Amino acid sequence: MKKAILTGLIFFGSWACVTFAPAPPSFYIESIPQSVASRLTLDQRIAADEAWTDLKQGRAEQARKTLLKLGQENPVTRAGLGYAALSVSDLATAETYFKDSLERYPDLTTANVGLAQIYETQGKKEQAFAQYREILKRDPENRWAGPRFQALQGELTQGLFKDAANARTAGKTEEAKAALLKVLFYDPASTEANYLLGTIYLEENNTGKALLHFNAFLEKNAGTPEQVKKARRALAENYYKNQELGRSLDAYEKLAELEPQDKAVAGRIEELKNKLGVFELPSQYGVIPSLEAIAREDLAALIAVKFKDFLNVPEPQTQILVDIATSWAQKLIIKVASQNIMSAYDNHTFQPKRIINRADLAESLARLMDFLKRRGARLVPLLDPRKIQIVDVSPDSFYFRPIVAVVSYQVMDLTPQRMFEPERTVPGREAIRILDVVLGLSK
Repeated sequence: MKKAILTGLIFFGSWACVTFAPAPPSFYIESIPQSVASRLTLDQRIAADEAWTDLKQGRAEQARKTLLKLGQENPVTRAGLGYAALSVSDLATAETYFKDSLERYPDLTTANVGLAQIYETQGKKEQAFAQYREILKRDPENRWAGPRFQALQGELTQGLFKDAANARTAGKTEEAKAALLKVLFYDPASTEANYLLGTIYLEENNTGKALLHFNAFLEKNAGTPEQVKKARRALAENYYKNQELGRSLDAYEKLAELEPQDKAVAGRIEELKNKLGVFELPSQYGVIPSLEAIAREDLAALIAVKFKDFLNVPEPQTQILVDIATSWAQKLIIKVASQNIMSAYDNHTFQPKRIINRADLAESLARLMDFLKRRGARLVPLLDPRKIQIVDVSPDSFYFRPIVAVVSYQVMDLTPQRMFEPERTVPGREAIRILDVVLGLSK
């Protein structure tokens, strides 16, 4: 009996000496972004790393003590305290800490990650989606947020498509449009939403909005062949109805590529050509979309053809151009140069074969938009030019003002690193897409 008691005491004593490691948290803890860590002193960085290690290993209280020593003004303190609160399932406190952290340090994606997990836990999918989007806006390659963003985006948009379909079946058109517009909020790249909205607005005889969405649908270069045909036909017919003959011709010619046997379309094209006095374009014009880098003559031709409705005015000045006689785009160059959209150099050369870069394109686009505004186009900047920051173009650069202008209209974009890449050449398809955006804005 005594032996049994002694054995039990030894076992109990051994058990009491065992140290049980806390279980790691069931949620994901994002590392401190380098942009934030670089603001810390060496001692602060070491302390922050220790706190994060403790958090990831489930030692929330130990992490909390370390973080409090760093002080409330330290960039990582409140985010870390948010994770400590999350460790004990205190979601309200964790949310407060994360929000406060982001108010002070908007680039601290660590806090966005914490909020996203809280909202997912609470079933607040729209709020979780907003956090994922903020993370990816600042860190496009984030491997944790990327797949979750896509999954939630798909879930939300699929539900909205069902809502829209049910609303249309029930004759509730406004509800259907609201659902589809919300799809575009969650997924601006959705071709189906633009197509369905274009169809609904066309049924309502709201041609302005129908054309807006059909154009957006076509710019995304997707959709079924039947959808593309319907959108192209709607554009062509409505431009013709509104006497926008140049745009109508362009739309009918694109429709003819899809419906080569349609005699009515071919007849309308001939009618429009006769009314506009359009000459047959040289074969080189059709090659532009396949060019890896366009030249000045290619850009002049694209502008002259796409904006012929606006350029059909008396030429205000005659440009002396000494080197375009052998260019296939000679007549088109003269048309564009006469309006000073693309001008000659000081030695009266146009240099039609010179390859252009993004800075050159921006300058020509800025001139084009100024010309369009003089012709009555209502072009409104989407971004405040004063707030646009460009890393790789100096404010002293000749190209700075036109680049800021095209970015403010969202005609050309900056990279996520706020770079314009002014020296990069421009492929034909990219130039066409950009000019189509300008054409759409100039309606």
